[in-house]
Amino acid sequence: MARYRIDPTRSRVAIDARSTLHPIHTETDGLEGWVELDLDGGGLIDLTRGAGGHLELAVNRLHSGSAMEDRELQRRIDARRFPTISGDLTAMQTTGGGHRYLVQGAVTFRGVTRSSEDEMTVSIDSDVIRLRGSSVFDIREFGMEPPRILLLKVAPDVRVTVDILARKEA
Repeated sequence: MARYRIDPTRSRVAIDARSTLHPIHTETDGLEGWVELDLDGGGLIDLTRGAGGHLELAVNRLHSGSAMEDRELQRRIDARRFPTISGDLTAMQTTGGGHRYLVQGAVTFRGVTRSSEDEMTVSIDSDVIRLRGSSVFDIREFGMEPPRILLLKVAPDVRVTVDILARKEA
């Protein structure tokens, strides 16, 4: 099985939430980790041997553009105690849509691990793969109450979008 190392400078994570006052958007690079999979001769993933992967993001990289919101986010995450968000890819299935795959795995946030499943688009160019997808998470399932700051109340559902670029290891 081939291992692809995630390029932290070219991979991005975006987190979008809603509040009573305005949308909240944070986007960052710095995603680290790896993906293991094999390719068939036609430019698709050969799923007969499975697939796996691991990624991590340091929570101190999350910034919304508002210092007050960022401080509250770091406090609620308890960033000193839980400095990373991680994800593990455990299975992939074809959706019958060419480069679209159903990806299954686990997300760990604030020390709580939950299973997750959603579709991703995987494009392959020689020794480089790009994985793109998004999922919605209820932060209460990870033991985090949505922030309330003065008149600002944040909804518990957040959309996490990843755009991962990984290069084949030698």
